[in-house]
Amino acid sequence: MSLYKFAKFVVGTILKPLYRIKVIGKENIPSQGPVIICSNHISNLDPPVVGITCPRDIYFMAKEELFDNKYLGGLLKRIQAFPIKRGMKDRNALRQGLNVLNEGNTLGLFPEGTRSKTGELREGLAGAGFFAVRSNATIIPCAIIGPYKKFQPIKVVYGKPIEMQPYRDKKANAKEVTDVIMNEIKNLMENQK
Repeated sequence: MSLYKFAKFVVGTILKPLYRIKVIGKENIPSQGPVIICSNHISNLDPPVVGITCPRDIYFMAKEELFDNKYLGGLLKRIQAFPIKRGMKDRNALRQGLNVLNEGNTLGLFPEGTRSKTGELREGLAGAGFFAVRSNATIIPCAIIGPYKKFQPIKVVYGKPIEMQPYRDKKANAKEVTDVIMNEIKNLMENQK
């Protein structure tokens, strides 16, 4: 068993009963080929919650500061996370994300770039759109709904794949595509209330 799968099992054993996690739409995630999971971001627990509810292993981008700690950074790398510099164009992180997709893997993104303290969906950054138009990945919107309060249910909703080909054909810019993705996440959040 890989460290990722072991961590997924251990974290799932703790978080699933603690937050009574309910998963909707898991069948929308293709079992093969490159996939980008784009989710809203309301808590530091979002990456592990998406990780334990997605049937595929996910490579997450994480803020560079988390890798400053030798032990945490080492663990994150071993469970397939890689650093990104916030607030600037990080070519290395962009290249690494494209490599993940070119190898047919799943990339996990939080397009807002940082947590929403109110739970309201914030504006998305262009990075998600960049990966969507620069790869042939299937884009899956994801909504995490509910406050992280012990024994109160949280829903993780995976939407249907977003049709990207028209945007790729017309060479849409990254921000425009991110806005489309954010709108799909918003729809998932609103339709589950």
